[in-house]
Amino acid sequence: MIDFLKEHYFSVLIIVNYLLAISAIITVLLKNINPTKTVSYIIILALFPFFGLVIYYLFGQQYRKTKIFNRKHIINSHVIQSAGKSLSAEKQDLRVLNEKLDDKIKLVKLLKASERSPLTIRNEVDILFNGEKKFERLLKDLQNAKNHIHIEYYIIKDDTIGTKLLDIICNKAKEGIEVKMSYDDVGSKLSSKMKRQLNDSGVLHYPFMPVVFSSLTGKSNYRNHRKIVVIDGEIGYIGGINISDNYVNTEDSSVYWRDTHLRIYGEAVKVLQFHFLTTWDFVTEDSIEIKQSYFPVTDCKKDVAIQIAASGPDTDWANIMEAILTAINNAESYIYITTPYFIPNDQVVTALQIAAKIGVDVKLIIPKRSDSWVAESATNSYIEPLLEAGVEVYRYCKGFVHAKTMVVDDIFATIGTCNLDNRSFNINFEINALMYDSEESKILKTQFIKDIEDCEVIDFERWKTRPRFNKLKESFSRLWAPLL
Repeated sequence: MIDFLKEHYFSVLIIVNYLLAISAIITVLLKNINPTKTVSYIIILALFPFFGLVIYYLFGQQYRKTKIFNRKHIINSHVIQSAGKSLSAEKQDLRVLNEKLDDKIKLVKLLKASERSPLTIRNEVDILFNGEKKFERLLKDLQNAKNHIHIEYYIIKDDTIGTKLLDIICNKAKEGIEVKMSYDDVGSKLSSKMKRQLNDSGVLHYPFMPVVFSSLTGKSNYRNHRKIVVIDGEIGYIGGINISDNYVNTEDSSVYWRDTHLRIYGEAVKVLQFHFLTTWDFVTEDSIEIKQSYFPVTDCKKDVAIQIAASGPDTDWANIMEAILTAINNAESYIYITTPYFIPNDQVVTALQIAAKIGVDVKLIIPKRSDSWVAESATNSYIEPLLEAGVEVYRYCKGFVHAKTMVVDDIFATIGTCNLDNRSFNINFEINALMYDSEESKILKTQFIKDIEDCEVIDFERWKTRPRFNKLKESFSRLWAPLL
């Protein structure tokens, strides 16, 4: 038997591969997922021995279904439940908001029904354009922290801006301030020296889902793409800007980085706190003390209505995607979207096409050059059907646009971490702030129009005549789109 295996080991491996592949194919079929995605997995498993199984293992698991990210301890905390009850909007506030939103009140109802996204009314916000503005405010707020600092990021690097921030939180920890930091193990890069400094200072820090070779797993699934900062339970940050020099524009910057972030003071910070604690409970694998000081009463007098929408394997529904679809379907005047990665599902494409065809002004800003040729080619494959329906597509030329924003009808806006692609909708951990406010929506709209000045508009007739090789590359890349 041993001699037979030695002589025919490759054939045996092939047989084992296809037995596992057949099992995986049956599993994919039984999940009844998107047919395009199903076909993509079947092709890879059938035509690429061994490699296909690796791809399926990395990208084919659905943790939202298996519920491995358990939120029970956090949700059942009496402190969390008490904080949630305190966020219940008064009937008068809801009546005023209902009059403002009209049909768009469906967004509020959608999220309240599907996930822990209470509507918060007492909020003051500052929309921060680009890393320079974000870090100027964030570093100042961190220095003024008096009780606790909670940080959760996809990318944290100990480069110039990262070291400046990390030095501040180390100093605050030495002062006796509680500092907790969670970072994604694939996206982040912290030196051993910096980790020792964090340890010596008393900063509690944990990687999210550690990997052995992070440099080789840059696109592996179920990464924590969220960017959350909570300071003293009163001030919160959410948006697209990570902690890295890449996000700060200086004279030495090789690429201009256009991004958007949001600073919140008020009730919505309690919801950000809840999501931070959920992640912290998972990364530490130990029970944590949920303190009343995490959810203080704020004296905010402004009334920017906000819901925090989180999506990922720790949520029961694809909340952000559903919110975006609802906003698109209820638009009457305009829809302005900025995203660095546009590899949407059929529902989003159809919704944008219908909106444009019934007369809604639909504009989309994407990068002219992406940081991935496969993602760029896949994005390009979606442009022609949008143009044909009347959607205006702009490519940002000044640098790299990384902002993830949408503004609708001068009343609804969202800023967060979610791209318009399958990875953000269904795979990674994402979080967005949904704002129902005319003033803030108009600020975001004004910036969108300003960004168009740094874009080139795609002409439909010229786009149709692009080289056949480009079309072939786009079609090939689109085959991978459900897996990207």
